Amino acid sequence: MHFCLTGQYTPRALNAILENPTTNRQEAARKLIEAAGGKLISMYSVAADGPGVLVIFDVPDPSAAPAISGLTVTAGTLQNVKLTRLFTQDEIKQVRQNAAKLRSSYTPPGG
Repeated sequence: MHFCLTGQYTPRALNAILENPTTNRQEAARKLIEAAGGKLISMYSVAADGPGVLVIFDVPDPSAAPAISGLTVTAGTLQNVKLTRLFTQDEIKQVRQNAAKLRSSYTPPGG
C-alpha cells in the first residue's frame, strides 16, 4: 500500500541538520521504511510551511505506515505530520466497482 507522509522539521532537527549539512535524510528514511518491510518510492524537500519533507513509500502492512509516522514525531524529527493513503488507479477502479454494487443498499438522509 502506498502512502504519502508530509511534515516540517522541528527546530531541534533543523539545528542538527545545520550542524551536519551533508547528512543524508533520504537514507535515514529508506532504512526505516525498509525495516518495516517497505520501499521508499521518492522523497522531496519542501519549503511550504517551513522546511520539511514529502515522502512517498510502499508498505505491505498498512499498520506500518502510522508506526513510521509516529516514530518521526516521537523522535523529535518532524512536526505537523500528515499521513495519506494513496490509491493506484487499479485500486480506485475496484473501489468504484464496489461502490456501484453497494449503491442500491444505501439510503441517503431525507431519502
